[in-house]
Amino acid sequence: MHIIAVGLNYRTAPVEVREKFTFAEKDLPNALKGLMETKSIMECVIVATCNRTEFYAVVDRHQLCGHYIRSFMEKWFNLPRGEFTNHLYMYEDEKAIEHLFRVTSGLDSMVIGETQILGQVKSAFLLSQGLKTTGTVFNMLFKQAVTMAKRAHSETMIGETAVSVSYAAVELGKQIFGQFNKKTVMILGAGETGELTAKHLYANGADRVIVVNRTFERAAKLADKFNGIPCSMEEAIQKLPDVDIVISSTGSDGYILNRGQVLAAMQRRKSKPLFMIDIAVPRDLDPSIAAVENVFLYDIDDLEGIVESNLEQRRQEAAKIEVMIVEEKKLFEQWYKTLGVVPLIRALQTKSAEVHEETMQSLANKLPELGEHELKVIRKLTKSIVNQMMQDPILRIKEMAGEKRADDAMDMFVKLFALEEQLAHSNKAEQKAAQTSIAAVQTNNVHTHASVPAFART
Repeated sequence: MHIIAVGLNYRTAPVEVREKFTFAEKDLPNALKGLMETKSIMECVIVATCNRTEFYAVVDRHQLCGHYIRSFMEKWFNLPRGEFTNHLYMYEDEKAIEHLFRVTSGLDSMVIGETQILGQVKSAFLLSQGLKTTGTVFNMLFKQAVTMAKRAHSETMIGETAVSVSYAAVELGKQIFGQFNKKTVMILGAGETGELTAKHLYANGADRVIVVNRTFERAAKLADKFNGIPCSMEEAIQKLPDVDIVISSTGSDGYILNRGQVLAAMQRRKSKPLFMIDIAVPRDLDPSIAAVENVFLYDIDDLEGIVESNLEQRRQEAAKIEVMIVEEKKLFEQWYKTLGVVPLIRALQTKSAEVHEETMQSLANKLPELGEHELKVIRKLTKSIVNQMMQDPILRIKEMAGEKRADDAMDMFVKLFALEEQLAHSNKAEQKAAQTSIAAVQTNNVHTHASVPAFART
């Protein structure tokens, strides 16, 4: 088995490329099912945010899996791979594990140390787990990544300074206008990002904030928290001539403001400048709006350098999290190494139980005068002897699973204890179970593997 991560993010692809690879929430279940049906993929999780789209997979071979995932992307997004291959990265085994830990803890984010990605990774994992596209490996890995990220944020000061994308958008507005107390700000979108934006605006003195959402009730709920003005999308277009700053962060599939609407609003503004900041992916604001005179349009990629001063402190704290990641990666790899010996240990336990039971039956036949109490005592004592005899071999094979010649050690273990029959019987049972659940296999492949994962062989 191998673990791979294939994706693109804000470092490798500009927003006009990233927005082509977004998933509507309702489409993710079908995407996961389609990915699971892709050749060689045994488990999978899709992490899709405004700054990244990543495909994590447990595969039975890694040589062609990058090709298979690119083929899936080509088909799902209806784009020739030539348009996106150069923007992709692929990590395997140790690098893939490390990458997931870095992503979940916020070290790979545009705004280093942000916590929103932790919730996004957790949600992506829980969705995949609910759809049974994860198994033994990812159930362990993603739970460990989420737990480590929570610990990283509680044990370090990486989140002490505000440097979210919402914060960066507000900082850009401050650089342009200086103060917000005499400016009218319109927020498009009342979701989590919109709420963070409103919070930062309110903290920076904004006294006239218009909150716009497709669902008026949500706009009203958010506006009420910050003494804002709720507004429907239709009303927002009418209010646009009176607005100085627009910050947009909706989950719309298409543009919610186009060039014509902004041009009409500008004709009523009498040459007053309008600053528009689009932090949504896919973008909310038509890029051609930038061509309108006195309109200054920024997108999410323009925010990357806005909060450099606050990031320095976060980088110092990030170094502490890097140490945690090294430790966590070792723990996972050690657990991963032992997966290969589980069938061997189970086979040894099965064989010892069979031998013990045969011996007890023989004893009962040869000494029929033994009472129930005597047989119970003998059974308990002999079972204890068997368990003690197995204790050291089991401990040693676990240790040897982490050594360079792990495969040879496990082969020798099988031969020394003559476990071939038990392993063959176990494999047949697993195959029979798989054959009775073909539909389930397509969304949840085999969760145990009889050999040590390749990357775990030191």
